[in-house]
Amino acid sequence: MRYAYGVTSALLIGGAAVSVMTGIPAGAQVAQNDATQMQAVVPRAGAPASFAELTQQLQPAVVNIATRQRVRVANGNPFAGTPFEDLFGGGQGRGPTTREGQSLGSGFIISADGYVVTNNHVVTPEGQGEIQSITVTLADGTEYNAKLVGRDAQSDLAVLKIDAGKPLPFVRFGNSEAARVGDWVIAIGNPFGLGGTVTSGIVSAVHRSAGASRYIQTDASINRGNSGGPLFDMKGNVIGINNAIFSPTGGNVGIGFAIPADIAAPIVDKLVKGQSIDRGYLGVQIVPVTDDVADSLGLPRNRGELVQTVQPGQPAAAAGLQPGDIVLRVDGKEVSPDNTLSFIVANTAPGKRIPIDIIRNGKRMTLTATVGKRPSEDELAQQTFGPNQPEQEDAFNRTPQRQGEGLAERSLGLSVLPMTPQIAAQIGLPADTRGLVIAAVDATSDAGTKGLQRGDVILSVNYRDVVTVAELETAIRGAQTENRAAMLLRVQRRGQPAAYIPVRLRN
Repeated sequence: MRYAYGVTSALLIGGAAVSVMTGIPAGAQVAQNDATQMQAVVPRAGAPASFAELTQQLQPAVVNIATRQRVRVANGNPFAGTPFEDLFGGGQGRGPTTREGQSLGSGFIISADGYVVTNNHVVTPEGQGEIQSITVTLADGTEYNAKLVGRDAQSDLAVLKIDAGKPLPFVRFGNSEAARVGDWVIAIGNPFGLGGTVTSGIVSAVHRSAGASRYIQTDASINRGNSGGPLFDMKGNVIGINNAIFSPTGGNVGIGFAIPADIAAPIVDKLVKGQSIDRGYLGVQIVPVTDDVADSLGLPRNRGELVQTVQPGQPAAAAGLQPGDIVLRVDGKEVSPDNTLSFIVANTAPGKRIPIDIIRNGKRMTLTATVGKRPSEDELAQQTFGPNQPEQEDAFNRTPQRQGEGLAERSLGLSVLPMTPQIAAQIGLPADTRGLVIAAVDATSDAGTKGLQRGDVILSVNYRDVVTVAELETAIRGAQTENRAAMLLRVQRRGQPAAYIPVRLRN
């Protein structure tokens, strides 16, 4: 399983159980969650008296997935590359070595002929390793070798195929859009390799967005090993695929995430058919419009997303989008925390022309973009919006002479100097860089809290270029006159693309 929102990065890999229906030909096989079987399982209203009958019917279609893999590991010989390397292991220190690895996960059968759905990360090797075999285990302990039919890294979905030689129990996807906050759900999987385990809870939130992905949030306990397992509603429909947890400790804290069935089902269908998964792409980096951004720009409320960077040669650049634009609507859909720009565009067909409503320098305008095709995950990993190198010691070591407590220091907590070619050379920026270089930052200020530091260069304030201290002070006075609580700075740091950072003014 994955840990969401940057808390940690561990896979939730685990398995589950399955039993086999007998005496039913494949053509007449019915799903374990067929409506005719489920009518008497759950009362029409209120909490169920027990989950036992529902679990008994559904658990046979949930499986355990195990992989064996060969993983390349770095050379562990400290004398590798020296005349002494053969003294330790007979020369085994030359080059990388391999070790055997394994992973455990959950999945569920979606057809009588043995198609199995799971998470892509369950069947993805570590690092530069390769999968040697995939084993699917049913509830009765029967094991089958599985074939990888297809995978989609972006949605973290994969489809396997097993050949049992007989009809298998299976379940169907339901309508996740009908799920409501507070609805009962049960999760079935193999947490920590303990075997078929059932947990229950409720839908905690719907439309929980994370970039181009969207999740159902639940408090049903899911842990490592539940990855790829189903999240069922009380009618026995698969409304989600357990995928990630939010955890500051590494264990379950009651915040789990499942890929909604309405997103997963069409992707699974294409993977079964061997079709490619095409997503839309604009080529921008964006951040939410926070309270600070809204205050700095005088927006009536928090809405839209702020464009930080535009990738040259991509659809956004061709449409005329610029850093600093506030995107309000895309293809007629309002951009919001529950419906992000990334999600809207990813679910738009490549080649479609779409309107993009933006605010630029306080003025509303509409651009038209032709949606491109999203690159693969490997291509995106190689693609950079600008170098992102670790911080290094620079030559900007001379503290400028303080000129007293100026307006910038009082209001922003920043001491700044006009940029010169000499200072640009000291901090590793082009000689023609224009702006104000930060000489000192008050750590107690909002600017200090947000990571501004000595050597950063302020390029603009509320979209107006600043090259003198007087221009910055004029911008501060203007913001104070308009009763704005913050200002939007565009900041350049060596080795990184310029970024917009809202900084609150001191009272």
